[in-house]
Amino acid sequence: MASPAAVRAPRTRRQSLGRGAASVGLVLGLSGLMFTVNARSTADDAERHPQDLRELTQKQALTVERLSGEVDELRSQVESLTAEQNTLAGRPSVTAPAGDLVEGGSVPVAGRGLTVTLDDAPVDVRREDMNPDLLVVHQQDIQSVMNALWAGGAEAMGLMDQRVVSTTGVQCQGNVLRLHGRMYSPPFVITVIGDPERLRAALETDTAVRSYVRDAGELGLGWSVEDRASVELPAYSGATELSWARVPDDVEVLPGLPARAADEPVPAAAGGAAPVAERDL
Repeated sequence: MASPAAVRAPRTRRQSLGRGAASVGLVLGLSGLMFTVNARSTADDAERHPQDLRELTQKQALTVERLSGEVDELRSQVESLTAEQNTLAGRPSVTAPAGDLVEGGSVPVAGRGLTVTLDDAPVDVRREDMNPDLLVVHQQDIQSVMNALWAGGAEAMGLMDQRVVSTTGVQCQGNVLRLHGRMYSPPFVITVIGDPERLRAALETDTAVRSYVRDAGELGLGWSVEDRASVELPAYSGATELSWARVPDDVEVLPGLPARAADEPVPAAAGGAAPVAERDL
């Protein structure tokens, strides 16, 4: 006859196996429940969670556009409240000259001018033995055209659907343009107000622009210049504050305000820290 210990041993093992199987089943059941909930959540949030880079870029662009509209509305409210406070305090209201408003981009403008379009080369002209870097529009190409137009007497300028101001920075990431927090794909359109003949002459005589036009003819890059009898440019929408810039020495900041001498210390910025870097505007 088997001992009591020998009899109890198999039973104890079977109980342990039973409890282990139950635990595994419970874990599997909970895992399945979690997977189901996650799948449903992902399906419901498909619009809020883009599945590729293009969708993410489009979503971010819409967000920036919405926030820019809110900033414009808040800025308008601040200007209105400031004017009311000045009136109540008996302070005279200061109105900037129309020319300064146009140059600063704070008002929409209209007039005759032209549009310049730059584009990447089409896919069907690309070859394996050709450097693909030569077949796309680069940051310096856009900057060269803009600088030539300013030199040609441009009165106001727009890049894509935005106004160009003194603090505008053109930055390309691959073949995508980053401008005031928004992303744009080619073709890149520059719209300018001014004398079309002078503007065209400035483009034709600029060395960097001529180099791009030559490449456009040889490599298939997009290039077109079109006169416009009427051009409308919106007001600039965005921040204008600079944290790391200061006026160069001996430069008149505003009419009637004397220039700072070379040996005069730089005024401290907000918080007591003086600007330490400069930026060409």
